[in-house]
Amino acid sequence: MDQFVSTFTNKIDTKGRISVPVSFRTVLAKDGFEGIYCYPSLDDDALDAGGQRLVDKIQSLLEGIAPYSDERDHLAMALFGASEVFSIDQDGRIKIPERLCEHAGISSKATFVGLGDKFQIWEPDKFRDQFSEGRKKLSEFKTLLGAAHRKSGDTEGARER
Repeated sequence: MDQFVSTFTNKIDTKGRISVPVSFRTVLAKDGFEGIYCYPSLDDDALDAGGQRLVDKIQSLLEGIAPYSDERDHLAMALFGASEVFSIDQDGRIKIPERLCEHAGISSKATFVGLGDKFQIWEPDKFRDQFSEGRKKLSEFKTLLGAAHRKSGDTEGARER
């Protein structure tokens, strides 16, 4: 599989290293990226991370914004200027810089969350809260989708509650 999937929580060792899930390392290797590209999430107290596909998507997004505009510069600063590239050691571990740990509130453990073409790194308790909130919002969204299908007369895929 060429997608980041599943959720893993790992401990940070006394030297500040954490093991990257094997399945995530496999995706990164297939992607041809040496290490992990990582930056503070724009929306959450988490870190966004990935490989070459993520870098390519960011570059494509920036190309769609007027060159030399303030918007482009601010987004580039947030996605490239605040980023780091981590090397993965022979045992599959990385060391997350302190400033990124501070952003995400990571101290003794971190949760890796697959999001398809990228993944996030969370402080485990913050992730549990975010996941719970997300499930609630998803339930509300599903209800809205069902209502939209019924309103348009399309009942395929819509469920009655």
